[in-house]
Amino acid sequence: MRRLSLPFAAVLLLGGAALAPAQESSAPERAPSGLMEVMADELQLSMERLAAAGEIKPYFLAYSVADTSSVSITSRLGTIYADDARRRRILDVDLRVGDYSLDNTHKLRGRTRGGEFGRGGGGSASVPLEDEPLAVRHALWQATDRAYRDATEAYQQVQANLKTMVEEKEQADDFSREEAQSALEDAVALELDRAEWTRRLAEVSRLARDYPLIESSDVSLSGSAENRTLVTSEGARLRTGRELWRVVLSAGAKAEDGMELSQTFIFDAARAEGLPDVAAMRAEFQKVLEQVLALRAAPLVEPYTGPAILANRASGVFFHEIFGHRIEGHRQKDVEEGQTFTKMVGEAVLPEFMSVSDDPTRARLGDVDLRGHYRFDEEGMRASRVELVTDGILKGFLMCRSPVPGFAQSNGHGRRQPGRPVVARQGNLLIESRKAVPIERLRELLIEECQKQQKPYGYLFEDISGGFTMTTRGDPQAFKVLPIVVYRVHADGRPDELVRGVDIVGTPLSCFSKILCTGDDPAVFNGTCGAESGSVPVSAISPSILVEQIEIEKRAQSQERPPILPPPVSER
Repeated sequence: MRRLSLPFAAVLLLGGAALAPAQESSAPERAPSGLMEVMADELQLSMERLAAAGEIKPYFLAYSVADTSSVSITSRLGTIYADDARRRRILDVDLRVGDYSLDNTHKLRGRTRGGEFGRGGGGSASVPLEDEPLAVRHALWQATDRAYRDATEAYQQVQANLKTMVEEKEQADDFSREEAQSALEDAVALELDRAEWTRRLAEVSRLARDYPLIESSDVSLSGSAENRTLVTSEGARLRTGRELWRVVLSAGAKAEDGMELSQTFIFDAARAEGLPDVAAMRAEFQKVLEQVLALRAAPLVEPYTGPAILANRASGVFFHEIFGHRIEGHRQKDVEEGQTFTKMVGEAVLPEFMSVSDDPTRARLGDVDLRGHYRFDEEGMRASRVELVTDGILKGFLMCRSPVPGFAQSNGHGRRQPGRPVVARQGNLLIESRKAVPIERLRELLIEECQKQQKPYGYLFEDISGGFTMTTRGDPQAFKVLPIVVYRVHADGRPDELVRGVDIVGTPLSCFSKILCTGDDPAVFNGTCGAESGSVPVSAISPSILVEQIEIEKRAQSQERPPILPPPVSER
């Protein structure tokens, strides 16, 4: 363990590969102190001396440390069920051998490498919570050793794979050359009066005691303060910080036919002081509880195709799932992906009155904080607004540092959850329209379209909980979106009817071609999106949209009856 006894010695055995002995190093006169300085010093040492037999050296190395403090408090029926606080530091190492045109991250064709895009030279590890130089260096040293072993092995597999597979039709470099960025932001800290918030949450959650048919309910607060430190062999030096806060009000019940029903309302804020007061939480929680009971009494629907309105927030989820994931850059070069839009740059993909962009530099829309806001992505690139569709014409893709034909540079959309590989992801997806009408007129147009198609009713999807989409070639190029508040709008003028048990299904190209008009009511959906690079905060801003035809199917449901005994709250 010579590496531990001398802070600046480096013995890194790699199956015949080693760093130079410690006595040959020209150690600095003083040890680095701060985290960034320690990371930069260790990175330089690895770049100078890390080499295996045959002189395979890394051409790029990046260290990223995410220091996250988090708090989570959950209350049910007026009492606290969980009150957790934690802090952790996660190191991500991205190491590349070969060169910018071809390296160890190149996608293997015919089989997968670990099932993840961009691995083969990366890894993650825990690092100490304190900036103790020797302990930090030890964590960096171990993680770099593993990453280098993986990278050299993967690079050999890449070279063999190229010799045994047909020539790639679309060729692009594996890594883009970019200008290194430097920025040192102030650190953020998790500051919360936890005693006061436990009192508030308990007070609000007590409301559920008045609703004996509600089987489950939660009132919860979660918050995080994350400080990221990034150093790269290209010279990037970044320290960024952000807070995320969320209050979630949720309730659920079981219908007499066994269907599980739920409803949720979420407050998001970029600072703790932006969180709601007790009165606002009580008002929204009561709506949630009453909405669940209304759904419990609502009729089930049958499969349907016909006109519908997706309300603004629901439309945002719709575009995020169906469109947003298909224009993420790395999917355009992966032969295992469906590549829906890869060959459609310059062609119409949406109606000519619609435009789509993604702008993570935008922090707010009106008085709503956007969760998809950030200033630098996880590869150290400055975030930027990207025009994806202009007047219906596809203009480009969301890009990390993995180039695709025709798009050689990053536009600052390389994102990941700590511990996962970076890929191109959405930030703040913005849908805009030049054919927008007041929402009352949009409803009239829905009824007119029902009459035109001789449909007795259409549907209004007021709220959507989420959804998923399949983008790989081995799966159908389809999507499913999960509505939670849906109304049947009758063409004969009868009052709208709340219904339940529907999912929206379809294929993206046919669905987008059927958008007729939009409302003038843009609103924000804030959420968390899961994909290859883990869970990242995102936002979608969209107006309501009227579609000529949408397909819904019955939702799967449990066959279990409601609980046999009445709930304890009914005995109060």
